[in-house]
Amino acid sequence: MVTKNKVETLPVKEKWILKLLSFRRGVDVKELAVVTRQLATMIDAGLPLVQSLQILAEQQRNKRFAKALWDVKNRVEAGSTLNEALGRHKEIFEPLYTNLVSAGESAGVLDVVLNRLATYMEKAHALKKKVKGALSYPLVILGVTVGVVIVILTFVIPKFEAVYGEFKQALPAPTAFFVRASEIVRGNLLLVLLVMTGFMVGGRFALKVPKIRYQFDRYILKLPVFGPLLVKVSIARFSRTLGTLMSSGVPILDALGICSRSASNSFLEKIIMEARSDISQGKTIAEPFQKHKVFPAMVVQMISVGESTGKLDQMLNKIADFFEEEVDTTVATLTSLLEPIMIVVLGGVVTGTLIAMYLPIFKIAGVLM
Repeated sequence: MVTKNKVETLPVKEKWILKLLSFRRGVDVKELAVVTRQLATMIDAGLPLVQSLQILAEQQRNKRFAKALWDVKNRVEAGSTLNEALGRHKEIFEPLYTNLVSAGESAGVLDVVLNRLATYMEKAHALKKKVKGALSYPLVILGVTVGVVIVILTFVIPKFEAVYGEFKQALPAPTAFFVRASEIVRGNLLLVLLVMTGFMVGGRFALKVPKIRYQFDRYILKLPVFGPLLVKVSIARFSRTLGTLMSSGVPILDALGICSRSASNSFLEKIIMEARSDISQGKTIAEPFQKHKVFPAMVVQMISVGESTGKLDQMLNKIADFFEEEVDTTVATLTSLLEPIMIVVLGGVVTGTLIAMYLPIFKIAGVLM
């Protein structure tokens, strides 16, 4: 094993090699959920918190996560609260996590809160995975289609072009179009790739500008096919987060602040913060959400009923359950519809290109016959 002193005496090149070899992946949500559930079980069984953290750190295979758990254990052992110790590792434990832990510690129900937190993370991860799969499928097919077209234009059409040169006849319009496109791509292939890369990289940087990001997040919810799906996902995520926070004893204003920071859409983040401001001025919880069409009337009514009956956390979790089922149904429907459509599109592009390339041969064959 290389000690710290030895590392400092190594040449710069060897130091970089060591850094690359010692690279560790981040902490997955599933890993965090499992550890949270295990910690809740051990605390419920009566094990001391420090001993529980030590057991989790010893059995953790992810070195980065293990290192963080050892640090949390040492800090708790030195007198820090669990919330304070977790807060030192914001890259792993987000504000939602630490705020819930803080509420659980204050109320003396840390095991209960940790179980709720684990359930929340498991459901949020499952929801994200489903939506990611539904949205990534068309992008993969689109990428494959673009790749196939570039390969045909670069390698296949030049073969046909050499044959057509011997005929010395005017080419049909579709064939001439593809031949010209092939010449442009072959002559500017590097430029085409640079433009495509620049467009993607530029788009990522543009979305980091708050105003551009806000408009993008606003209009993406209005897309004809994926917009309704993203709205359902957002409502399910908001309801689950707020319900989990409130059932764990987090005050409503603090809970809404955490929800806004946890929202993956800046447009929704603004709506939540506006609602938080209205509630702080004495309005009911349901009232501010009535102004925005993003939240369906059913959701607003259920929040109002939950608020009037004193069971808002339960009602929010029911809303989350309902919209998670809606997401499942929508994703299944979209997948079943998109699959044949994308296959037809890919097949149509390839077939259309090949037909255009064979048109001169069909034309010559017709003349000879």
